[in-house]
Amino acid sequence: MKHLLTRLIVTAIVVASIPLIASPATAATDPTIPGAIARERTGGDLRASRAIASNSEYTRHRVTYRSNDLTISGIMNRPRGEGPFPVVILAHGYIDPKVYWSGQGFMREQDWLARNGYVVIHVDYRNHSGSDDDPDHDLNMRIGYAEDVINAGLAVKESRLPYLDKDRVAVLGRSMGGGVVYQALAIQPGVFDAAVTYASVSSDPVDNFNRWQRKRYDIGDRILKAYGEPRSNPALWAQMSSRNYFDRITEPVLAFHGTNDRTCDITWARETQEALEEAGVDARLVEYKGADHYFYGPWADSIRKVDAFFDKHLR
Repeated sequence: MKHLLTRLIVTAIVVASIPLIASPATAATDPTIPGAIARERTGGDLRASRAIASNSEYTRHRVTYRSNDLTISGIMNRPRGEGPFPVVILAHGYIDPKVYWSGQGFMREQDWLARNGYVVIHVDYRNHSGSDDDPDHDLNMRIGYAEDVINAGLAVKESRLPYLDKDRVAVLGRSMGGGVVYQALAIQPGVFDAAVTYASVSSDPVDNFNRWQRKRYDIGDRILKAYGEPRSNPALWAQMSSRNYFDRITEPVLAFHGTNDRTCDITWARETQEALEEAGVDARLVEYKGADHYFYGPWADSIRKVDAFFDKHLR
């Protein structure tokens, strides 16, 4: 209830007193959840290459699709057989775009899910690998990545590829990608049928900014110039938080987090879970005692829980 009350107060303050962004010259993209909700998304034109690799269980393909006016690249693992197969969109964690290669990250999940009957589409995001560039991506607080994930789901639903089951589409995000998933669910509910997060960043952008971006002086200074300090401009920063819009989420959510995660603190996951429950979302947090950010020990157990979760909700 407190998160919903915060949202109402914040919206009233913003409408009454401040613009959504400081200046078009410093922030060309509206970084808020309401701003993203108001924009139309046009994901489509999903194209898959011939197989670039294969094994006895699945083939691997390069893919592209449209995310509004951008072309986004990615990797798809397709189980052998005619299908149609349920689809899982993967939202990867932070990797410096300068060194990122297409499909990087999620190697365990890409392989396991494809071997167990899921088409896996790993999204590269804008400014990554073969995707088009967005000059504003550093200032939009990952909203652009969230829109790329939403548009991947829309591209699947619009696709004519016969092996994709357009009525069974899930999303799975890790670390930064977990935060991207929460943004996507709040911005455009109903695209996915179920959502999973692993070791997610905070659903409050202030936590993430203080943990990472503030320490990167160039981008940190640009963000502060555009939006102000969180303490001096709390209404705007609250509108950038997916947490204050969890009441829009319609999908069931399963989250995993290790108690010894030194990258994304377990308290973030607990606060997100509390906010999801307060908003009435069908959400479950599974904690693994002593597990670190990369889930080296409990990953096998967690992926079996993911499979059971998908089996229940992707019908």
